[in-house]
Amino acid sequence: MVSRAERGLLADWWFTVDKLLLVACLSLIFIGIVLSLAASPPVAERIGIADTYHFVKNQAIYCVPAIVILFGVSFLDPKTVRRFSMGVLMICLVLLVATLFLGPEVKGARRWISLAGVSIQPSEFVKPVFTVVCGFLFAEGMRRRDVPGRLLAFGLLAALAGLLVLQPDFGQTMLVSIVWAALLFMSGMSWIWIGGIAATGVVGILAAYEFADHVRSRIDRFLNPESGDTFQVDTAIESVVGGGWLGRGPGEGIVKRILPDSHTDYIFAVAAEEFGIVLCLMLVSIYAFIVLRGLAHASRESDAYIRLASAGLVVLFGIQSCINMAVSLHMMPSKGMTLPFISYGGSSLLSAALTMGMLLALTRRRPDQTRYVAPIGFGAPRVAHGAA
Repeated sequence: MVSRAERGLLADWWFTVDKLLLVACLSLIFIGIVLSLAASPPVAERIGIADTYHFVKNQAIYCVPAIVILFGVSFLDPKTVRRFSMGVLMICLVLLVATLFLGPEVKGARRWISLAGVSIQPSEFVKPVFTVVCGFLFAEGMRRRDVPGRLLAFGLLAALAGLLVLQPDFGQTMLVSIVWAALLFMSGMSWIWIGGIAATGVVGILAAYEFADHVRSRIDRFLNPESGDTFQVDTAIESVVGGGWLGRGPGEGIVKRILPDSHTDYIFAVAAEEFGIVLCLMLVSIYAFIVLRGLAHASRESDAYIRLASAGLVVLFGIQSCINMAVSLHMMPSKGMTLPFISYGGSSLLSAALTMGMLLALTRRRPDQTRYVAPIGFGAPRVAHGAA
């Protein structure tokens, strides 16, 4: 046991970290391994991999560095989180550029690059560090009128969105844009500017629909299923309905045997079919708990940078989770978005661990922390001193 009398690094971390958030993240990692064991063996057999448990083993292996990242990053102080994010952001931007020229083309897109024999997806790692850096820029703009924080944050968004569109990866582009817009709103931007940015977003979606054939196809099939192939979505819906409340039972699912992306994009459908709606509701509850608890921490924070960065990370985590589950339930067009901690993929798993590790670091209790009373829009701070 760690004693309260100890003043070492481990003791300080143990008594300041949000243990419930930590347990929720570890629970998702464990559930991800279980669902990978349920969903991925038929995928390995279908694509001709000799080792039936190839994906399960890879997922379990990646869980080790993911847990190390989750715990290791949570030890950082807010200033170190900011500096770390800036460094990783620069590296990721360079890798995104390199991916356009050196990455293999898969399904018409260049999103992966090989480093030391390991394939990584830079766009996964850029999201959490982009969120923290933008939170810092918005906070500096609020604190000092001579710092063009919003302009710098907009320039960073434009650069990142441009690189993602060139891959192309419109799903990640939309996600980082939503997070950026949420940070802008929370920094106190007027409704006129927010309306203008929303209109710009609509224009962007219309442009993507007009000039990107695969975007147009996905939207058309969502609005009018008879306009194209809707096999994956229809099969996912049938599996959710067929699973009922308690599911068909572990290993008894059908969707994983016929869907090519059952272990990634549609793993929520596999969970619904084999373990039932009860497990799905439990998953939704865990994600909702993380989001609500993270926002509660942010709403009480007096430091604008910590408040915006932690809230932005929560928005990033929550929106990505909602997109994946909504696609499986045919509530929005297919986006190719992974379910954090659950879907198969090393880059996705490590990115989720990085996101939550930084959130745990930013929300740790600090001796000088005061209670922040948030007005509408998370604007100019009002602080009640003397409150823990």
